[in-house]
Amino acid sequence: MSTSPASPASPASASPASPGSAPANPAGPRGYRADLILFMAISFGVSWACWGTAIGFGGEAEAGTPTYLPFLLGAFGPLIGALVLRVRRRRRGEPVPEHAVRYRPAALLWAPALMLAASGAVMVAALFGHAAGDIALSWSDAQDVMNDMGGPAAFLVSMIVSGPLSEEPGWRGTAYPRMRATMGRFQIAFVLGVIWAVWHMPLFFIDGTVQNDLGLASPSGVLFAVGNIPMAMLVTCAYDRAGVLASIAVHFSVNTTMVLLSVETPATLALIMGCQMLLITLLLLTGRRTTTTAAPTEPAETAPSLRTEEPARA
Repeated sequence: MSTSPASPASPASASPASPGSAPANPAGPRGYRADLILFMAISFGVSWACWGTAIGFGGEAEAGTPTYLPFLLGAFGPLIGALVLRVRRRRRGEPVPEHAVRYRPAALLWAPALMLAASGAVMVAALFGHAAGDIALSWSDAQDVMNDMGGPAAFLVSMIVSGPLSEEPGWRGTAYPRMRATMGRFQIAFVLGVIWAVWHMPLFFIDGTVQNDLGLASPSGVLFAVGNIPMAMLVTCAYDRAGVLASIAVHFSVNTTMVLLSVETPATLALIMGCQMLLITLLLLTGRRTTTTAAPTEPAETAPSLRTEEPARA
């Protein structure tokens, strides 16, 4: 809850701010709305400008081609938006949003557990899909995918940088806490899921992307886009549980598992959504948020980092 400014009705009560006093706090629903508009403008502006350039170049988004660099840079729109808002908030002396999840050492334990659970949900769905007649899982196919991207190390770096690291400090670490001030978790998950799906749309027109291979008008393409909604809820549950580190881990595990398994058929994509909903239900039933209300001021910090914004500690 934001603090209302002092009433001007009583002149005697108004006193000049002391040199060491904290700056006024304009944060609140209205301030958050302005923050969100700025964040979305930067995220979409940077990403769509880069991806539009990649579409204009044509050709596949592969290393060494003119298309690859703008394609890669486009993923960093949400991270750039998050950094701009963080610097802006600190320069204004505003507190961290109340619903931001602070970093805790326990996140180092939760992140791997949630990552394995999210990856397991995709694998279980793929196994059910195979039992229903879909393509069998193949380790040789997974090896081919990694080799095409320069080997296992290059593949893993690419999967964690382009997607989880370039997006989660923005969508979850920056947008979610501000939306949470006026919206419920399920409402935010739906809204962010739709925004996420729209943000990804240019990738359907860049050769060599997963989205382009699926096709925008195909059943698989539609399910892939709709799948952003349960995916947004799953990553949000991870953020609520252990902060942005956990959301990065879950985002990374789902993306990596789906790419390695070459998930493309409508049946398996639908099963993945179902398994994710079951996992989301389990997380909601077994845990609760551990956020801490931000204090009016925050201690001096070092240079801005890529972590989520953390509430001030007393």
